[in-house]
Amino acid sequence: MNLRTSIDLYQLLQKHRTSHEENRTLALEKQCRNLSAKKKLSVWAKAHRHSLSWPTPGELFCKYLYGISLALGIFALIAGFLSGAALLSYNGKAPVNVIYFLAVAVFIPLLTMFLALLSMLRAHHAQSMLVHLSPAYWMEKILGFFPGKTQSILSEIQLPPLWINWLVIKRAQLLSLLFAIGLLSALLGIVATKDVAFAWSTTLHVSPDGLHTFLHGLAWPWRTWIPAALPSVELIEKSQYFRLGGQLDRTMVANADVLGEWWKFLACATLFYAIVLRVLVWMAARYGFRKALERSLLKVEEAEKLLYQMETPVVSSTAVSQEQPFVQRSRHYQNMVTSPMHTYTAVLGWAMGDEAISLQNDSMRIEAQKSQSVGGSHTLAEDRQVTAESGGEILLYVKSWEPPTMDILDFVTDLAQTADRVTIMPIGTVADAYIPKEKELAIWGRKLSALNHPKVWLWHYS
Repeated sequence: MNLRTSIDLYQLLQKHRTSHEENRTLALEKQCRNLSAKKKLSVWAKAHRHSLSWPTPGELFCKYLYGISLALGIFALIAGFLSGAALLSYNGKAPVNVIYFLAVAVFIPLLTMFLALLSMLRAHHAQSMLVHLSPAYWMEKILGFFPGKTQSILSEIQLPPLWINWLVIKRAQLLSLLFAIGLLSALLGIVATKDVAFAWSTTLHVSPDGLHTFLHGLAWPWRTWIPAALPSVELIEKSQYFRLGGQLDRTMVANADVLGEWWKFLACATLFYAIVLRVLVWMAARYGFRKALERSLLKVEEAEKLLYQMETPVVSSTAVSQEQPFVQRSRHYQNMVTSPMHTYTAVLGWAMGDEAISLQNDSMRIEAQKSQSVGGSHTLAEDRQVTAESGGEILLYVKSWEPPTMDILDFVTDLAQTADRVTIMPIGTVADAYIPKEKELAIWGRKLSALNHPKVWLWHYS
């Protein structure tokens, strides 16, 4: 479930109300029985998205979020390139200090990725300092610069704090990744177009052997595959720079042709520590963001109620209204069915829609090889085609409050010619929990008694 669908679903859950019958019918039509909870919510959201204004809140939010992210991404890419160019600036008088570049390409990314992982653990808190310290957090502040109409629409979109926190974390990793790509591009571009002399210099007391040991550990991801990308002890000794009197050491000048070999190590270090590791953290942030969307939606009270209605039949054994005193129903017809069958060859509904038939089958736990609407707007030729193709056990739903007309009786008579048995089930109104009234059953019983067909049976609600 993506951000756009999640926002639309969240807004629908807060504002759009549907009945139990509508939700259950939708679940049956879309065959949601074996779907997960998040997919059921997604199906419901797509079915009712038309009730939202266009563009939907999810479309609107994602559109402007994409615009902001694109602008900041280009800025981060350019900033990375310019930072790399500044770190690698070489005027021929003083070499480029690789310690500065390693700080930006390795140590700062490792620190920020560590803080990002900590912020993921704290993302469920509404006030998380690690999240709010991120530059990406201020993306949402840019929304205030939009025109008045857009700003007023976006202000109506209420998002859970958990979503905002994860969104900031994910965007921060993407911007950092683009910065690193710009940094690597600057390194490769300058090395290819200029003759750069690299050296290392630090106030700390570090020997060439000690630095080589440190760099050997730092290069563990690629030293086996690209041994040339690990500076040797000799290269480290020759490239040590002491700034005394503004003059280069004669040894460095004599070995100027090998000082440029540092670029291989710097490129591999930038590629692995600033890009590859950042991609992994970014993927972890995307996964956490997606899971945060699902978890928060499933915990919304309206979502829990919706899932219950989609999974639960409308008619159940519990009382939906105040119980009436028991009245023994009389036998209105000689062929009365008191024990329902679970499987029928066909289930037909007289002047009933396919949704109503499906909902009634579900509530009665009835399975059928086919379900079909007859009568009503259907032509006589269409009904005759149905009777000609029907056989076996047939169940016919009729509206109990509508008296049986000659059209229904003629259809039942034709149907009985090809079927083994036709069971007529009068369906009551929603207010009566779909149970027909006694006087309505009496009317149907008298009509069927006049028909007097041995294959025609009437459902008796005992």
